[in-house]
Amino acid sequence: MYAFYASELSKQQMYKFLIGSVVPRPIALITSQSEEGLLNIAPFSFFNIVASEPALLSVAVNRKEGEMKDTARNILTTKEAVVHVVTEDNVANANQTATLLPPDESELDHTTFTTTDSEMVSVPSLNESSIRFEVKLYQHVEIKNDRNENTNDLLLLEIQKVYIDEDLFDLEKGYIDVENIKPVSRLAGDDYARLGETFTIERPR
Repeated sequence: MYAFYASELSKQQMYKFLIGSVVPRPIALITSQSEEGLLNIAPFSFFNIVASEPALLSVAVNRKEGEMKDTARNILTTKEAVVHVVTEDNVANANQTATLLPPDESELDHTTFTTTDSEMVSVPSLNESSIRFEVKLYQHVEIKNDRNENTNDLLLLEIQKVYIDEDLFDLEKGYIDVENIKPVSRLAGDDYARLGETFTIERPR
């Protein structure tokens, strides 16, 4: 077995280890809005659940040469966003939103996404998402390297309202039909994965 000290790996080597080994990763497609009202859409796979009470999601947004990305900047300014689940039906459009654009241009113009008003936040939601969460900023944590440089912005987002397509949710039992959501996860490089085969192992009682 190979063994590497983290201190001996370059930034790029460590990044490749992480995205190649911590798989699959769910993808958050986040809409946020600048103070001027410009809509930003971006996908993030450093994303997960934090807690159910309060209901918190986490997303880590890496900085580019120390500069904060639009999503992080917008959320820190307005304290609001909408998190959409990426699925087989919207992954192609979600991938298009990863294009690097100037701050005065919206990713919406490079996709076929359409928007709808949100209720609990002022940020628009995307119609082409079977599950989405309207969220407000709960906490911001600056991640720094050993040179005390800001490298990432960890955002804890508190869920205000949940939306899910009716055909994916059993209202009586409270069950979500995970397979029919057709969730898509992130691997390394340009690779994605579908849900694949599922299996059950009972927990010890």
